[in-house]
Amino acid sequence: MKYTKLGHTGLDVSRICLGTMGFGRPESGMFPWAIDAQKSEKVVAKALELGINFFDTANIYSHGDSERYLGAALKKLAHRDQVVVATKVFYTPTNEPNQHGLSRKAIMTQIDQSLERLDMDYIDLYIIHRWDYQTPIEETMEALHDLVKAGKVRYIGASAMFAWQLEKAQNIAEKHNWTKFVSMQNHYNLLYREDERELIPYCEDQDIALTPYSPLASGRLTRQWSADTLRFRTDQPAKEKYDADKEKDMPIIRRVGEVAEKYHVPQAQVALSWLLHQPQVAAPIVGATNPDHLQSSVAAVDLELAEDDLNYLAEAYTPHRVVGPLTPEDRNFTR
Repeated sequence: MKYTKLGHTGLDVSRICLGTMGFGRPESGMFPWAIDAQKSEKVVAKALELGINFFDTANIYSHGDSERYLGAALKKLAHRDQVVVATKVFYTPTNEPNQHGLSRKAIMTQIDQSLERLDMDYIDLYIIHRWDYQTPIEETMEALHDLVKAGKVRYIGASAMFAWQLEKAQNIAEKHNWTKFVSMQNHYNLLYREDERELIPYCEDQDIALTPYSPLASGRLTRQWSADTLRFRTDQPAKEKYDADKEKDMPIIRRVGEVAEKYHVPQAQVALSWLLHQPQVAAPIVGATNPDHLQSSVAAVDLELAEDDLNYLAEAYTPHRVVGPLTPEDRNFTR
């Protein structure tokens, strides 16, 4: 495993981050393909064995079970100060007043609940899951700053927003000498590159680390699109993100297959390697519900693609509709 600093911080993270959205009870109704606590522990054990020290979850995943399973596994298998744990705030299972979003009240409530579920004293990277149009960004940034000063959070990050929103938040924090975002968890892969227009250049200029989610396009980059798996059949958010653009994306997937044949590696390694070659990408977030899947992902860290191959993979891309950031009219769960 290789490690890198997270943006302009001194924090060392593995070049692959284990995403734990798939940890939880299928009967919770959120993710029918989720895995139970015992299977989750095996995935975490394999990640640690491979040198992964960076783990990502969220308060909303399986209504908190993802945090519970990850926290229990790490407490059993790892030393707390040797791992980097990220979780998120914004979504909750209820739309009742003051229970969701990024108000000071919601943030202060959700941080304590996440810490309790994780069974930890602090969170390394606390990420706002989406932009809250209903709360002044000054209120949000001050609340996050207070969490850092209280020792409950080490660093703060953002996720899936427009460039102007990230810039506004950073400027507000700088103006008041509050803690600034050090990372951006955005939707970024060979099939979706809209953030290359404005958000990513801003992150490069400010040395904000990218930790892309859905680096394999929910499995579509690992094969010739379809698969007979429970997740492929039931992951509605993934269908909404990718299926409408299938025809324009198939040439890219075919090229991934060609490059994979050339290097004698699985398609997933090629797709991840391309992402790891992109400026500002610190660690793609790779979800895994099977320990064996992690071996291939980690191998991508050492796969050096020639410049011609990187260009060949990228040049077939065409513009896509924006998927990820919320608009004022859309507060649905689209992660």
